[in-house]
Amino acid sequence: MKPPAVKGRRSRPAASGRRRGWVPATALLLAVTTSCTGSAPGNGGAGGGPRPGAAGVGDRLFPGLGNGGYDVAHYGLTLDYVPETNRLKGTAVITARATQDLSRFDLDLSGLRVRTARVRGAEARIRRSADELLVTPAKALRKGETFETVVTYDGTPRTLGGDEGDEGDEGGLEGWIETDDGATALGEPTGSMTWFPGNHHPSDKATYDITVTVPKDADGDPYDVVSNGTLVAERDDGKTVTRHWRTAEPMAGYVAHVSVGHFDAAESSTDDGLPVYVAVDPAEPAEAGDVAALVAEIVGWGGERFGPYPFSSTGAVVDHLPELDYALETQTRPYFGEAPDEALLVHELAHQWFGNSVTPRRWKDMWLSEGLATYAEWLWEEDQGGRSAGEIFDDFYDGTDPESKGIWAFPPADPPSAALVSDPPVYGRGAMVVHKVREAVGDETFFGILRTWTRRHRHGNADTRQFVALCEATSGKDLTGLFDAWLFGGRKPSRT
Repeated sequence: MKPPAVKGRRSRPAASGRRRGWVPATALLLAVTTSCTGSAPGNGGAGGGPRPGAAGVGDRLFPGLGNGGYDVAHYGLTLDYVPETNRLKGTAVITARATQDLSRFDLDLSGLRVRTARVRGAEARIRRSADELLVTPAKALRKGETFETVVTYDGTPRTLGGDEGDEGDEGGLEGWIETDDGATALGEPTGSMTWFPGNHHPSDKATYDITVTVPKDADGDPYDVVSNGTLVAERDDGKTVTRHWRTAEPMAGYVAHVSVGHFDAAESSTDDGLPVYVAVDPAEPAEAGDVAALVAEIVGWGGERFGPYPFSSTGAVVDHLPELDYALETQTRPYFGEAPDEALLVHELAHQWFGNSVTPRRWKDMWLSEGLATYAEWLWEEDQGGRSAGEIFDDFYDGTDPESKGIWAFPPADPPSAALVSDPPVYGRGAMVVHKVREAVGDETFFGILRTWTRRHRHGNADTRQFVALCEATSGKDLTGLFDAWLFGGRKPSRT
């Protein structure tokens, strides 16, 4: 995630973005919610019989987010959306494996009315508790069992943020957001639960099929539907348009995405044959169309620097949502509320390696996503003949780069609260940690570390401990002092 470009200029984290320090009220509620069961996620309890799954995965920053007792393999989402009324009707088919004997399990869902829930084909008992949907199957689930849950629901999906955030912060929106000609769904950190039920913690990734049906507009023109992955089917029956998008690689819920509106779509491919799908709102300036060529160039460059691109397609969505003051690395197809500049496009595409393929295990590990994506911006500038990464590091250290404001507020690997997971230390100081590793081990070893990182944890989760261990094992050096000072230390270190 990154604040977007404005008229060729990048917004600065200290001044905007998800107003660093802002987090929606729903997220704050999740951050203070404790587990209903008192047992660790996936722990069936001491009694040996089926027990309820935990109402959280034990994440320190978001203890109420996600759920224990099962692991989702696949979401099949079938949605009907009417832009004129902002009404959504959905069916979620969730395929999961029980990680304990389960008498009940929870799904994260904010708002919307649940009509029915069935588990293994039998009607299940349901109850709502804040942003939890409690599902009790007709028959308990056994550990290791694969089971299918079907939930039908409808209503007006929620937009989180805006007037719930800082006064005047209209851009810190997430969830289901209405646009001038439709809607878009953005999920970081908790917005995905506003449009489908699921296990909405980054540690539980799954594949997706997302099928959306939309009636034609008042002029009889079809809406476009853009989502993650590859477009595998589309149908126009004269009154409605249906599009089916498939994400074949595991995806965290917070980067699942749908945009409904009118777009100019450009389909192409990279030199290696990777499909590129870029959708641009015609209300954006003509230069927004340049994004398509840049996507292919940046993805090719990233493959050389970070290892093979990890997904089966790429692209971008450039919408017209000027009140949104951040961009998001929605998987395979980053989302921008207006035309991005190069640095912003690099940042969000770098997240396809760092954040989407290799996803932080816990929210406190978010520096592994944002710090590495920010460092990708530095590398791009260096490779394009601008400032070297070392010069950018110096500008951050000296406080002369506008994005350096606030970077010493806390250690990148230890945000004090959920409200600070998108603050400057996670981005700018996180990138500085990465550069100090590069200085310590040399370029050949450093880029080997990055490529090993993306290969070893491809389509999985990883944490800070694993990154530190990889740096030391690959370089053969004890980097304790470096990480203690730059990653874990509470004060500004000396330059050397």
